[in-house]
Amino acid sequence: MPELPEVEALSAILAERAVGQEIARVLPVAVSVLKTYDPPPSALEGRAVTAVARHGKFLDLATDGPHLVVHLAKAGWLRWRDGLPEAPPRPGKGPLALRLLLAGPERSGFDLTEAGTRKGLAVYVVGDPQEVPGIARLGPDPLDDSFTLEAFAGLLRGVRHRIKGVLRDQSVIAGIGNAYSDEILHAARMSPYRLASDLTEAEIAGVYEAMGTTLRSAVERSRGLAATDLKGEKRGGMRVHGRAGQPCPVCGDTVREVSFRDSALQYCPTCQTGGKPLADRRMSRLLK
Repeated sequence: MPELPEVEALSAILAERAVGQEIARVLPVAVSVLKTYDPPPSALEGRAVTAVARHGKFLDLATDGPHLVVHLAKAGWLRWRDGLPEAPPRPGKGPLALRLLLAGPERSGFDLTEAGTRKGLAVYVVGDPQEVPGIARLGPDPLDDSFTLEAFAGLLRGVRHRIKGVLRDQSVIAGIGNAYSDEILHAARMSPYRLASDLTEAEIAGVYEAMGTTLRSAVERSRGLAATDLKGEKRGGMRVHGRAGQPCPVCGDTVREVSFRDSALQYCPTCQTGGKPLADRRMSRLLK
């Protein structure tokens, strides 16, 4: 799933290539991708792109009229293309969900695609991004200057949930998903099962520092890359996420995994849980 660093990079790509350009056509291919109907996608046509922003994991393409807001979900992606074909795309079983064509002889623009059978890619055409429910519920952005250690500590106060889940909760902190929460907790040497309300001041400071360092490093690594290279950069930059069975790059212990119904977390026992493997998810505690 694209998370804050990848969406930030996609936002920069769109800002560089689309701002100041006029939208010629917006062509939904998969009916399920559109989550709004008024205004219709055609309301964007003939409008100039004025800015591109990121709200958590949401991309926001602003025009001198409506906004086109995109959430890539688990398997969605944005592919910038030059020389788009003149014939409109036909609905079918392929991954293409929506095409946006800019005006001009270059026929440049982007495709929104989604792999797999579970469809979560969402596109909204709205007058204000705050009309999108997911954006309206977002917590603070961890890279915003106002997100201080004191602000982070305040969010954790009295929260009786595991720190892994807190970091992933978009209503608490915007933009962090399964992969970067694994990476942040590994950098902080913190068990994903620790209750947020039980963390000491020093531990909170450690997670806060790891959060900023991990996310800023990933953003910097992604800067200037083409959209096609972002997924590989994300995988290559991971220390524990997606690396179950491989040695931890810090201590050499074997990276372990806990699987859930629709996701899995990875961690290093030596670095994060005092050398003890985490229990099966149904037990929700450390093995004795």
